[in-house]
Amino acid sequence: MPDTSRNIKLLIAYDGTDFSGWQRQGLNGRDRSRTVQGTLETALERIHKHPVALTCSGRTDAGVHAAGQAANFYTTIDSIPADRFVPALNSILPRDVRVLETRVTLPDFHARFDARSRSYRYHLICGRPALPHELRYNFQLWRRPRLDLLSGYARLFRGELDCSIFAWPQDRSQSRSRYFFHSGFTVQGDTLIFEIQANAFLWKMVRSIVGTLLYYEEKGIPPEELKRIITSGNRTLAGPTVPPNGLFLWKVEYYRE
Repeated sequence: MPDTSRNIKLLIAYDGTDFSGWQRQGLNGRDRSRTVQGTLETALERIHKHPVALTCSGRTDAGVHAAGQAANFYTTIDSIPADRFVPALNSILPRDVRVLETRVTLPDFHARFDARSRSYRYHLICGRPALPHELRYNFQLWRRPRLDLLSGYARLFRGELDCSIFAWPQDRSQSRSRYFFHSGFTVQGDTLIFEIQANAFLWKMVRSIVGTLLYYEEKGIPPEELKRIITSGNRTLAGPTVPPNGLFLWKVEYYRE
C-alpha cells in the first residue's frame, strides 16, 4: 500500500440469516450471492470510489451470526477520521450488518494472522416452544439436557486437542489440532448457551461439537467415555451437526493491534 495509507480495524456485527456466509463469491470479486464481505466491500467502494479489499478474522458459514467479527482494510482517504467510518458505513449498509467500531491500527496488522483466539457462542431454547423471532438466533431443543454431563464434557476442551472427529472431509486445513482456552455451558432462563474459545476452528467445527455433546448427553455416557471417543479421531462417531442459526462469532482477541 502507499505510504500515505491508513490501516483501519473494524468491529462488525451481523445477522447471518439472509447471507450466504462471510466470504465474497463470484467472478472478478463480484458476488453472485449475498455475502457479508461483498456487502461491506460494496459500501467501502461507494465511499472510496474504487474497490477496497476487506480481510476478516475468519469466515463464517451461511446462517451464522456475529457479535464481534474483526476485519481490516487500507484507506488513502485522509478527510475521514478513523472513527467516522462507523456512521459513514452504517448509513449505506443494510440493517442486518452494523459496524460497531473503526480505528487506526498497526500498518501491518492482519485481522486473520494476528488473531490469538476466537470465541463462539451457540444458543439453544430448551424444553419449550421458541417464539418466532427466537428461532432466528437459537436452536430449538425439545428437551432439557443434563447440565452436569454437558459441563463435564465441556471441561474436555482444554489445551491442545486433535479435532479430527469434528472435521468435515471438505476441510482443507493442514492440521486438525487446535488449542482451547475455554469451554463451558451457562443457563439463562430457558436458554442454554455454549461458549468455546480456541486459537482457530475447523469448518463447521463448533456446530459439530455441540451436536456431538448433545448426542452423547442424551445417551448418558460419562465424560471419560466421551474423551476416548474424541481422541479416537473417528468422524463416524461424531453426533449430528446442529444448524447454523444458533451460532455467533462472539469475540476475537489479538496478540497485537
